[in-house]
Amino acid sequence: MLSLAWQTVKARTSGFIGAFVAILCGTALVAACGILMESGFRGGVPTQRYAAADVVVTGDRIVRPDGGDVLAFEHAAEQPSIPAALAAKIAAVPGARAVPEQTFPAVVVGQDGQPLASKPSFGHNWESAVLAPFTLKEGTAPQANEVVLDSGLAAEAGAGVGAQVKIMTRSVPETYRVAGIAEAAGRARQASLFFNETKAAELAGRPDRVSAIGVLGADARKVENVLAGDHVTVSSGADRSAAEFDDVSQTKSLLAILAGSFGGYAVLVAIFVVASTLALTVEQRRREFALLRAVGATPRQIRKLIGVETTVVSVVAGVIGSLLGILVGHGLRDAFARIGVVPDDFALSISPIPLVAALVIGVAAARVAAWSASRRPSSINPVEALGEAAVQKRDVGKVRLAIGWALIAIGLGATAVPLFLGGQLGAAMSVMAALVLIIGLTLTGPKVIGAAVRVIAPVLARSSGVSGYLAAANVLKNSRRLAAAVTPLMLAIGFAVVNFYSQTTLTAAVQQQTEQSITADHVITGIAGVPAEVSTTAKGIAGVTATSLVRTQVITASKTGDTVEVQSRPANGLDSTAGGMVDLDVVSGSIGDLQPGTVALGDAHASWEDKKVGDEVEFWYADGQRAKLKVVATYRHDLAFGDYVLSAADARAHTNAGMDSAVLVKAADTTALDALAGRYPGLRVTERVAAQDRSQERTQFLLNLVAVGVILGYVAISVSNTLVMSTAARRREFALLRLVGTGRRQIVRMMRTEALLTVGLAAVLGSLVAAVPLGVLAIGLIGSPLPAGPIGVYLGALAGAALLGVVSIAVSTRLSLRAKPIDAIGTRE
Repeated sequence: MLSLAWQTVKARTSGFIGAFVAILCGTALVAACGILMESGFRGGVPTQRYAAADVVVTGDRIVRPDGGDVLAFEHAAEQPSIPAALAAKIAAVPGARAVPEQTFPAVVVGQDGQPLASKPSFGHNWESAVLAPFTLKEGTAPQANEVVLDSGLAAEAGAGVGAQVKIMTRSVPETYRVAGIAEAAGRARQASLFFNETKAAELAGRPDRVSAIGVLGADARKVENVLAGDHVTVSSGADRSAAEFDDVSQTKSLLAILAGSFGGYAVLVAIFVVASTLALTVEQRRREFALLRAVGATPRQIRKLIGVETTVVSVVAGVIGSLLGILVGHGLRDAFARIGVVPDDFALSISPIPLVAALVIGVAAARVAAWSASRRPSSINPVEALGEAAVQKRDVGKVRLAIGWALIAIGLGATAVPLFLGGQLGAAMSVMAALVLIIGLTLTGPKVIGAAVRVIAPVLARSSGVSGYLAAANVLKNSRRLAAAVTPLMLAIGFAVVNFYSQTTLTAAVQQQTEQSITADHVITGIAGVPAEVSTTAKGIAGVTATSLVRTQVITASKTGDTVEVQSRPANGLDSTAGGMVDLDVVSGSIGDLQPGTVALGDAHASWEDKKVGDEVEFWYADGQRAKLKVVATYRHDLAFGDYVLSAADARAHTNAGMDSAVLVKAADTTALDALAGRYPGLRVTERVAAQDRSQERTQFLLNLVAVGVILGYVAISVSNTLVMSTAARRREFALLRLVGTGRRQIVRMMRTEALLTVGLAAVLGSLVAAVPLGVLAIGLIGSPLPAGPIGVYLGALAGAALLGVVSIAVSTRLSLRAKPIDAIGTRE
């Protein structure tokens, strides 16, 4: 059977090209997702500050609720500190030297009075300089009121040994003498300032705690054994960079999650595309299979032949596609770097594991698709074989139709979810509802397209001459073929439109609610945050009311049955005096009762968790520390303020910076405010501010655009592939039309009419698939049935799909007409 299958593949190379391309591209996409996922665990950037350390010990940032499975976890947004006493435990390991490190925000004020902020800047204790290692290029180690600058920062500040520099940490700038200039190998991603041990501990503001502990002279396993049960993370090798750079740690977590979800979509789309392509390939060979059945081939032999042929093609395509996935993975990494999601120097980790996994998935998907496609040609009776081959079966299976209509009903029902659940979850449900509708329309496509064609065809026949008559006759008799061409175009349009406008509508809703919620006259902001003392000082100014605003996150866990779902949610910290500056649209309780140890909940979230004023709610702060707080209020403006509003003191205490994100102010005159801000370089007074930092959602939006763009690229290839295959298979039909007197131009116009009908139906169905969930989402979020966002994206999606469909059909038609009719009529299918 293998020999026969190989001969068939070689003899019908053109017939298998479509399946080959679909499997190759699908495997490449899945392999790229696998590489990104592996990089989320093993990738990173070269470590710098810990380059000389064998092991780095940091706080555990992974939150794992009790009762959850291995995937029930979330990555804390802030790096938790660890007890300084752990250094003594580590030092007990034979040969180990434990070096505690303090890390805190510290910015040098330039000669122009503005902070030097070309890169993130942090202060450290001088003892930790050995971990890089930083070596003194000039000068001596720092003493009291002295500082050692790294060489790059010293050059930027124009400060040499003995110079006086102003440095701002969490208060007004203080003047320090530059005791020395240190240098480390490699390109620095962060600026470093070193203070003596006493001053560094004072500036860090965390008694008996440190940011990390670097270990020299010991391996990770021994350190892990000593620290078992201390809830810390022990990093070595490439993982040290995640302990050093907060963006690398977040990138690794983000890549693992993104690649998992994106890879799931990629696998589903790949299976769909491969299945439809193989079904078309098998359908075009129906005469061949009919002949085999007529001469005695059994159904099992037909299925085995198709399966072996598919295996041969899929293995070759899968191997090439897996290797191509390396290039696709690097392309995605570069795209993520351009939008600021991945650091420019983040290196991918590439091993055979994702490549082999992609190959297995590609071959398995092809085999399943081949089994499904082979059922019909192998199940017909030998007596009916030739007749079945000559006339295309028009009825669609009852089971297929039942499943399709059920999915459409489920999809329509799911579109109503955003009326009850807002925010990112509502937007995600709109996308899922659209996908369910698309799958349902795919299954019922022949019926839906057939009904549409019966209405359109008579109009075409009367209004477009011979070409219109021929096109109408073709689509009436071959509505299933038309449906196969319409479906991928509909998928491309619907998927692109829903993904884009669901995010733009959510963004508009956040902006709309924020404008309603912020009632403060002014806001004080800074480059790296606002010292907490600014809010306290502002409150003491006559005629000024102020509140701290601390943007943060919390991690929640909810249990449904045996499943534990862990989520990171946006949150804010406010003072109890915030009532005059923000409008949370309080439902119950009072924001005036917001004190340390209490929390306010979004009304929808409180209802979902069955919490009311006076109850206690459990969650985790941004640094992964468990919290159990009393609910003092519920509110409706959760898009602007997140699901949790904490006291500013609690929120600030669980951030590494220990500062406010902004200070909201009510004041008729800004003179005193300007004077206050002038004491802190980098602070400025502006008009109002968005309550919630939506940078994470903006990042997610950009990620979605990249991911959707890649999937749409694959869908575009499959669309072109399908249209070219289905058109090329009509060579004998074109030859027969020409032999009976139809002109070449008439056939071209006929196909052009069919192409316009194809893209027109795809545009209408794709728009309907997107319009229903988007309209309901818009009503739920912004009170209008029209989604927010530029209409040009929708028109561009329609134009792109139309261009793709028309060009694919036109090119394949002209190529099919190049042969002489008398030669083409004798070609086999």
